[in-house]
This record gives sequence, C-alpha cells and structure tokens, in this order.
Amino acid sequence: MSRKGQSITLSISERDKAELENLALEFGMTWGERPNVSRLVEAIARRQLLLGNNNDWSESRIRALDRAMRALTDIGQNEQAQEVAKLLLERSELSTPLRNDIKAILGNPLPEWRLAVDRYIKQKQPFQISYQDAAQRVWNFTVRHARVTPHEKRQYLDCWCEETEGNQDIEELRHNWCLRLDRIQDAAVMSVSGEWHPSLAEIEVEMHLFGGLAFAYQAKPEDKINQWLQDKPRVRQVVRQVSFTFWFIREVMQYTPDCVIMAPENVRALVREKITSLYQHYNLDNTETNEI
Repeated sequence: MSRKGQSITLSISERDKAELENLALEFGMTWGERPNVSRLVEAIARRQLLLGNNNDWSESRIRALDRAMRALTDIGQNEQAQEVAKLLLERSELSTPLRNDIKAILGNPLPEWRLAVDRYIKQKQPFQISYQDAAQRVWNFTVRHARVTPHEKRQYLDCWCEETEGNQDIEELRHNWCLRLDRIQDAAVMSVSGEWHPSLAEIEVEMHLFGGLAFAYQAKPEDKINQWLQDKPRVRQVVRQVSFTFWFIREVMQYTPDCVIMAPENVRALVREKITSLYQHYNLDNTETNEI
C-alpha cells in the first residue's frame, strides 16, 4: 500500500508558480517530463538543495563582473562572456536597465565574420579578410598573425598581413595593420594556406626617462630592459618591443620632456617631426624657446 504524503497549499502568483516550475525543471524535479514543484519543495526540506542569499552582492562586485563580461566579449571569448552574463542575470541586485542591457547582449551575439576571425586566431589558422570602410574603399588582407587588442578604450584587430600598400609606418613594421573592429560592419572571411606567424613584426625602441617619471615609471610586459644608467645618475633606460609606432608615440608624447627616444633613428625622427610640428603650431622658434 502506498503511503500518502502531507499536502500543503501555496498562495502564489502565476508568475511565481512558473518560476518554481522552471526551477524544478532545472534541478531535475519532474514527474515524467512535467515539472514537479512538490519534489522541489521536498528536496529543499531534505537539504538536497540549499537556499542562499541572492541580494548580498556589493555594487563593486556587480560592476567588476559587468566589465569582465564586456571585456571577454570584446576579445572574442564569447562562451566565457555568456557564462558571466548568466551569472549576473541570476542575481536580484541588478538594476532594471543593467539587466535589460545584459539580456540585449545575450540576444545579439557577435556577427558571423567576427566569430570566424576569433576561431581562426584560436586555431592559429591564416585567413583572408575583406571589408568596406566608411569611405567605400574595399580592403583585402591576408592575415598570418592576429590578436584582438584594446587601444584607448576601443578594440582593434592587430595583425601581420602580406599586404603593405598604404601602410605609413616605418619599413620594419609595414606588415603590421591595426583594424578598428567597430568600424567593420560586415566582412568576408575565409581560411588560406600557409604558416601562422608567432607574432607581429617588432622593433626595439630605447628611451631615457628623467625627473619624476624615472622614479614613477611602472614596467610593462613589452619592456626588455628597465634599469638605472650607471654613468647618468637619475636617468632610467627602458628598451621596449614596439609593433606600432603610432600607438607608441601617442603614449610617449604625453610625457615629454621627461621621455626622450634614443634609438632607433627612424623612430626618433618621427618624434622629432611631432615636436617640430608642435613648435610651428605655437609659432615658436629656437630663439623664443631659449628665452622661455
């Protein structure tokens, strides 16, 4: 003879009932294929399922996870980004605008061409990408190394390409291209034969740091040498691997005159041109400069 269990009555809304049924399905509490709320309640009572607070996360933790989710999306780690998004959506602390924003992100996955690029990078598979820019120009690149990199809060595809026409960087770095991803609305991507390069083209740039910058400088992963010069007190020597002079010069120009490029000469000349142009814009010459 079967033993009858005690019955209870729950006074809940249809929405809450649906949520309980969803939880029952999620945790495998079913009768046949249908969700069984009674089994769910029984599992909770027997501590087979544990209840926990869902409203005790700090704002800083929510903000950090939100930034992590967006950063993972930007660099093509879509599966990890979706897992973080799902974790956030489980929390009751989320504001309605943030919750809707995260749902929109989950509902609008990356375009197919971007997924293909991320896949080829992960597989170290050379590929060809063709796209049209805002000026209606069509670009075709055969890519043999690539990585998604943030530059000044935007995401770029830094890549080594066979094509060099139109690249205005120095000769040693002319195979490197930096493509702003949010400006590519659509692209054709296909794999090509050949080898994947281990890195972008790189050069070593030596710079000397003076004054407070020499003491405050924090080493970067690209730095090969970071030391005080023995024959020049209070002067720090830094030698860095550089793949794009454009981004490098934008960084160091903000530290002039406490940062001086020493070598190679072609990079030093580019910085000199920037400084000369600055003098001209301010109607300065050497005489006026010496008087200041």
